[in-house]
Amino acid sequence: MSEVKIKIENLYKIFGSRSKELTQKVKEGVNKEELLSKYNHVLGLDDICLDIKEHSIQVVMGLSGSGKSTLIRHINRLIEPTEGTVAVDGVDITQLSKADLLEFRRNKTGMVFQRFALFPHQNILDNVQFGLSIKNLDKNDSEDKALYWIDKVGLNGFENKFPNQLSGGMQQRVGLARALATDPDILLMDEAFSALDPLIRTDMQDQLLDLQQNLNKTIMFITHDLDEALKLGDRIAILNGGKLVQDGHAEEILLNPADEYVTNFVKDVNRIKVLKIKTILNKDGKSNETGPSVKINESIENCLPIILESNSDINVLDEGNNFVGIVSKENVAAILRKS
Repeated sequence: MSEVKIKIENLYKIFGSRSKELTQKVKEGVNKEELLSKYNHVLGLDDICLDIKEHSIQVVMGLSGSGKSTLIRHINRLIEPTEGTVAVDGVDITQLSKADLLEFRRNKTGMVFQRFALFPHQNILDNVQFGLSIKNLDKNDSEDKALYWIDKVGLNGFENKFPNQLSGGMQQRVGLARALATDPDILLMDEAFSALDPLIRTDMQDQLLDLQQNLNKTIMFITHDLDEALKLGDRIAILNGGKLVQDGHAEEILLNPADEYVTNFVKDVNRIKVLKIKTILNKDGKSNETGPSVKINESIENCLPIILESNSDINVLDEGNNFVGIVSKENVAAILRKS
């Protein structure tokens, strides 16, 4: 089992001059709307506790104003907490000195923004090299690393172009290459693909998943798009009004929403497209020697033709082709009724 890379405990953020004093009011039940109307302070985060596993993609989602971007900016302390801790590899970064925090940002984290944040007067090579220059790398080593990542994100041959000569999707690839070039343990992506056209956005999602297979970074990915969250996230945390209302795997979120807010989020999702065979697996079922089989990690949608055409239960195999249980048409029908 993966170790916890980032541990967030009892994290509060209140924007305003009396933030420390008003934290107690929030603990006593004052919500976001009341804090603003009565005290003219903004509640960013309300007692967030979240464990992010090493080498995983943790998605954080919610509507505008839910606290997503505020939360991600606490990981590298671009925003100072009002109260609480953020530990990375067991070290509470809220207690780091300015010098240690600078070192942490240089070596531990990379960030990809929604609006690319490229330097328009610098070419692509120089943009990707920026983070490496801060680390005082030798110029030749720096250039080699930058060219490597430019190639990795599919921009080989564009290193001498300028940002305004590239499409939005290509510019976001530059931002991703720049973040990865410093080889950070943690990649922070704040609505990184939301400004892109749908087809380019899908391509960037696929590229991120492909890169992650080899890189095994710890990624915190902020989005307001549920389809994107379901596609990318090993786990999905949902915020509402600064509170964490649910954190779990896609299956947990879809099948057991924590409250009405989450229910409304997931109500239009095509469950058979997202859910995998393992969700409806009957481990106690007996193997059908003459029956067809499906793989445990396949989506229900992909296996639907086999299941519907069969006159018997379907054998389920793990990745090593070992029998692990069965699925039946009744199991699938129950999911379809909810879709």
